[in-house]
Amino acid sequence: MPIKIPESLPAKKTLMNEGVMVMSDLDADRQDIRPLKIGLLNLMPQKIQTETQFARLIGATPLQIEFSLINVSTYKGRNTSEQHMDSFYRPFTSLKEEKFDGLIITGAPIEHLDFNEVKYWNELIEIFEWTKTNVFSTLAVCWGAMAMLKYFHGIEKYKLPEKAFGCFRHNNLRPSSPYLRGFSDDFIIPVSRWTEIRSEDISTNDNLDLLITSQEVGPCLVSEKRTKNLYIFNHLEYDSLTLKNEYDRDVSENISTSIPKNYFPDDDANKTPENRWRSHAHLLYGNWINEIYQDTPYDISNIGKL
Repeated sequence: MPIKIPESLPAKKTLMNEGVMVMSDLDADRQDIRPLKIGLLNLMPQKIQTETQFARLIGATPLQIEFSLINVSTYKGRNTSEQHMDSFYRPFTSLKEEKFDGLIITGAPIEHLDFNEVKYWNELIEIFEWTKTNVFSTLAVCWGAMAMLKYFHGIEKYKLPEKAFGCFRHNNLRPSSPYLRGFSDDFIIPVSRWTEIRSEDISTNDNLDLLITSQEVGPCLVSEKRTKNLYIFNHLEYDSLTLKNEYDRDVSENISTSIPKNYFPDDDANKTPENRWRSHAHLLYGNWINEIYQDTPYDISNIGKL
C-alpha cells in the first residue's frame, strides 16, 4: 500500500520518481481499511528535505499510511517559506485532541543549548506528555531522542570534543528485537552530532534496552521496555548526499570542519559518496511500522485507554 500525502507536497514528485507508491485522498477513500496515522514533528530547519526523507521510509511498507506534518506553535523557523508551512503543516495546538498510531520527532541543530534554553522547550514537554495518551508509538531522532530521554528518564547529553561526523560501523546487540529483523551483525550508519548519550546511563535504567551501538560513536538505538517508544541518535534517514551538503555548507561559510569520516571514496570530497545504509534504513522504519500495525487498536480512539 502507498503513503497518502497532500497532492502538491514537494516530496510527492521526488517519491514517485523513486518508485514509492503515493496515493491521493480519493483513492485512499475507496479502500475499506483504516490507514495507519503517522505524524512527523519536524524540528529541522530544512523542512522539505527532512519531510521527504522520512516520507520515503514510511511510504515503502505494504501498509497504507496517512502522513501528517506537524510543527511547534511557539517558534517559527526562517528556512522554509511561510506558504509551505501554511499549506502542509499543522501546529501542535490544533491537534491536541487527535490520536496517532505513530509519531516521529526529528532532531534540531540546537545541541549547544541546554534543554531549558530552547525557545519551544515548554511546548515540547507538553508534546511529550501528550504522546503518553495520544500516540501509540513514538520514534525520536538525534536531538529529539536526547530531549525525550532527558524528560522521561533524566538521562543527560554530553558535549563531544569534536563533531561526530561521517559514516561509522555499528553493532547489532539484540538480533531478536522485532525492530532489528533482517539486520546484519554490523552495518554503516551516518552520524552528525556534537553531543552524545552514554551507554552506562542507559544500562543502569531498567526500562531501557540498548539495541545498536558503535565502538567509535557510542549508543545509537534504544527501546523502552514498557512502551513502544524508540530513540535513535544517528541518521539512517539521510539521503546519499546529506553529509556532503552539510560539509559543503560549513566550508562555504568558513566554519572549521573535518571531512566526514568513511564517507567520500578515498576521503576525496570531489568524489561522489555511495549510500551504504539505505537497506537498513528501510528495515528499521519498516519494522517500526509493522510493530505498530500488529498492536495498535483498530479503533484509534482507544489509543491511550488500553
